[in-house]
Amino acid sequence: MSRSGGGRIAVALHDVEPATFERCALIRDWLDDHGVDRVTLLVIPARDLHPLGDRRPEIATWVSERVRAGDAVAQHGFQHFQDRPSRWSRPASPRLHTEAREFIGLDERETERALDAGRRVLKLAGIEPRGFVAPAYAYTPALRDMLATRFRWWAGSWGLHATGLEPGCAAPTRLPSLSSPAIGLASGTIARRAISPGLLRAATLLAGEVLRLDLHPGDLALPSQMLTLEWVLRRSLPRRRPVTYDELAAAA
Repeated sequence: MSRSGGGRIAVALHDVEPATFERCALIRDWLDDHGVDRVTLLVIPARDLHPLGDRRPEIATWVSERVRAGDAVAQHGFQHFQDRPSRWSRPASPRLHTEAREFIGLDERETERALDAGRRVLKLAGIEPRGFVAPAYAYTPALRDMLATRFRWWAGSWGLHATGLEPGCAAPTRLPSLSSPAIGLASGTIARRAISPGLLRAATLLAGEVLRLDLHPGDLALPSQMLTLEWVLRRSLPRRRPVTYDELAAAA
């Protein structure tokens, strides 16, 4: 498919793990059918502390095949679960703090342990991520500092940050960040889900040179969600070429 403009679209598929594998694979095929030939796969190393390679070895095979076809892979936290309360947690919203903000409330040693354990689990499964995306884009100063010595890039909700880290490089150099907010369909309350499609369409029209589109395993569950995402892709792809986060970081 030819692109008439110089813009880019970077699609990130979140929460790739044993329980969501079939749905993620279907979404990836659906994206291919709509002309998205490059996607960044966000893989959870040990959901509920069960190593990915032990639970579903076929996921590693699938990820490797997708990388050979042009996709990129990022480590998506460790277990995608915050197992302790913190001063930022909100007991009234248990899903918010137990499902998402994994690194909030961890000290430096705990952060390092979780980060490195996730890398080991993925490596043992044959997966080598170049980047990192924290669950819910929830970062701490300690986590950001450690990412600079372990990954070539990390992505926040408002941009992508290249570290300049290369194999064998002992002292990475921070590079300019790419300012580009991540957009996607909202989950949660009925009201949020109702207004989410309209907000996503508006954000698509207002996006700059790079449009970052977040997809989650449940995003195609409703016809309205699928129609909205199809509209975003139809609107974007004639003028934007698909890229991965690896490619964005290399060009930052």
